[in-house]
Amino acid sequence: MNPDKYDVIVIGAGPSGMMAAIFAKGRGLSTTVIDDDFHMKKLLLTGKGRCNLTNNCNVQKIVLNTVRGGKFLYSSLSEFSSAEIMGFFTERGDNLVTERGGRVFPASGKSHDIAKTLISEAEKLGVTFIQDRAKSLIFDEDKVSGVEIGSGSIYSDAVIVATGGLSYPSTGSRGEGYKFARRAGHHVVDTAPSLVGIVCRGEFYKRLSGLSLRNVELSVKKGKKQLFLERGEMLFTDFGISGPLVLSASAYVTYENFKELEFSIDLKPALSWEVLDKRVIRDFVKYSNRELQNGLGDLLPKSMIPEVIVTAEIEPNRRINEITAESRRKLVDTLKSFPLSAKGTRSISEAVVTAGGVDLKEIYPKTMMSKKISELYFCGEVLNIDALTGGYNLTIAFSTGAAAGRNVLKGELK
Repeated sequence: MNPDKYDVIVIGAGPSGMMAAIFAKGRGLSTTVIDDDFHMKKLLLTGKGRCNLTNNCNVQKIVLNTVRGGKFLYSSLSEFSSAEIMGFFTERGDNLVTERGGRVFPASGKSHDIAKTLISEAEKLGVTFIQDRAKSLIFDEDKVSGVEIGSGSIYSDAVIVATGGLSYPSTGSRGEGYKFARRAGHHVVDTAPSLVGIVCRGEFYKRLSGLSLRNVELSVKKGKKQLFLERGEMLFTDFGISGPLVLSASAYVTYENFKELEFSIDLKPALSWEVLDKRVIRDFVKYSNRELQNGLGDLLPKSMIPEVIVTAEIEPNRRINEITAESRRKLVDTLKSFPLSAKGTRSISEAVVTAGGVDLKEIYPKTMMSKKISELYFCGEVLNIDALTGGYNLTIAFSTGAAAGRNVLKGELK
């Protein structure tokens, strides 16, 4: 064999690229991974540094929690889903734990252990590593034949592009895979931030910065269409809103015109309007001689009270026994639908994951091979697939990477 030629070149040493390299080399194919940094920085950030590597659930739940590209995943997940991912790591010595919502973490609580397992397995199999930056793909008519790097050209019979997206650029995600895809004739769906904070108008967000709301319901509507409605936890920040609920909502609205959207919070979703009204009446009786601003402490966090009162258009220093039934009903309306003036998402550099990417219509779902260029494969975040939090995005990375590594140079398409 030509010492300067490999069977497979993998561009990108993230979770998807490493899994692709492991499976390709495990089949006896000479495999090298090109990256200018092998520290797997983005993997180390996942799960707040604990690495939420998958979700202990069935394929259907993974697909349902995938916002874009869910159906595309059926083929890869049928062979390498969460059970196989957990088995891969436990067989190599990692103890795993399943926590709330099916989230799976290493028992050590250290994402470094998962990164170490991937690198150690690749090294044990004989995968080689080239620390350099991939500049472009090399083509021989309608087939890929290698990669141009900073120090020259490397040739191969197949190339797997696993360069990630645009989120967290400090981890090495620069979007080069999109350039490679376009050069190969692929359509790349416009990228956008997903799982990211939302910027709001007004100053009261800064006054509430740091306040966490639990067991609230966030609603996003576009006219009469409900785009998002879920219950959980959210956080006010100096730019607007964040936290688990907001990150999930961002995935569904990132491509929308925010001027057409209506955001609101149900501060008491467990209570119907009628039940909440009775609760407010009881509190009004209990604190009848107090000013309104001093009589809502049983219902709301202290810092939230003045904002709710202002939104309900009631004088904060008015005594509760002077408040009309109409004003009380308006207060209940506000508690059930506290409006938020959202104007857009934070930048893609702050997003957990990238929406958009290589058009799935141009990729074979079983093998991850391009329908345009023979033996060119794409896997992981570079594809137009993104999911909610909970280990689903890493599941996608591992599963699509495994599919590419399992099928590269098999001569199979679909």
